[in-house]
Amino acid sequence: MPTLTRLIIMLAVLAGLVYAGMIVLVTFVHPTQTEMTIRIPAEKLNPKPDKPK
Repeated sequence: MPTLTRLIIMLAVLAGLVYAGMIVLVTFVHPTQTEMTIRIPAEKLNPKPDKPK
């Protein structure tokens, strides 16, 4: 039983560290916003219809 208790405690500590790391990332990391322009060719916007058979 002592090894099972030690395993559970170690897993709980590890989960707590992961959770604390996520909280630190959410709190201190701020994403930068930039404007993005993507050119789309006219052929993709208005495709030519297929020829009837």
